[in-house]
Amino acid sequence: MKITRRVWGMAAGAMLALNLGLPAQAADETPDLLVKRVSADVLETIKKDPSLRNGDAGKVNALVNDKVMPYVDFRRMTSAAVGPAWRQATPDQRQKLQDEFKALLIRTYSGALSQVGDQTITVKPLRMAAGDTDVLVRTQVNGRGEPVQLDFRLEKQADGWKIYNLNVLGVWLVETYRNQFSQEINAHGIDGLIKTLASRSSMPANVTK
Repeated sequence: MKITRRVWGMAAGAMLALNLGLPAQAADETPDLLVKRVSADVLETIKKDPSLRNGDAGKVNALVNDKVMPYVDFRRMTSAAVGPAWRQATPDQRQKLQDEFKALLIRTYSGALSQVGDQTITVKPLRMAAGDTDVLVRTQVNGRGEPVQLDFRLEKQADGWKIYNLNVLGVWLVETYRNQFSQEINAHGIDGLIKTLASRSSMPANVTK
């Protein structure tokens, strides 16, 4: 199965953004060191687990729920992807949007995990001033073929740095989905988007394009 560089990079980013199993000291960790350590841990975990490399959505989902979600501002990621309509959504709709968006990301990118082999991630020097609470951590995925640019947006919160967006080869994940979600919301409303996400996330993963 052929996986494009962008899809593989987005998969790596999505899995990192959804799979940050961080210890308690993460609150004191700088954002670049956090990304460096966690990326190495996640890649090593995937390499050692055949079920993850085979795109086992249940196994990936368990990993996400058990080790990761507390360290990603997924509410912010989802609200930004939904756009202005998020403000009109009820609490129940917001929770469903988060759940279905997470399921969609897992379904969309889990298939690309089969391509994980000898890849490594290099974290580039961080440009950060004292007191900054919103930073860009730039990285590069090295392996077969040309390197893949993979950048993360993080915000410092009370319990540490949290990822809320990622960029692969110049394309931001949240903005990409915002365009798709906007069209669905305009046509069918929030409930229509939730229904569409649920339908898409239940389909077999296909990342061969």
